[in-house]
Amino acid sequence: MTETSTDTAAGQAAERAPWPAGRYGRRREQRRASRSTVAVLGALTVLAMTLIGARLYRAYGDGDYTASVTAFEMSDTQVAVTFMIQMPADGTAVCLVRARDKTGHEVGLEEVTVRPGPDPERTVVTHRLATTGRPVTGEVKGCHPA
Repeated sequence: MTETSTDTAAGQAAERAPWPAGRYGRRREQRRASRSTVAVLGALTVLAMTLIGARLYRAYGDGDYTASVTAFEMSDTQVAVTFMIQMPADGTAVCLVRARDKTGHEVGLEEVTVRPGPDPERTVVTHRLATTGRPVTGEVKGCHPA
């Protein structure tokens, strides 16, 4: 038995390929993205992430206005929510107070404007919220500058 060496490109490709030569068409060359395309896509990604981050910070990131519920009292048609808010001395806050029933549905919602007390770091507010059903909880969803 004799072996014949083939020096052609097709012969070399046939030796490397696990399939018969010519059966599945010619192989495509791998294309690489140019450096400028990669740079533009990277810059657009960074810009998009910066815009998303700025929007989320405006919505949720203002740590100057924080509130925590300290107590709530309920009746069949209302809830009195007592909460402590931390805000700047020269600021006025708008807080969203809500009540929910035993199934978790919202039965009352109101925006409350809060002016700073003698100690703006610990301004205590009690707000009576009328409800459309029997509440089981009263809470402050959040506060932001007025």
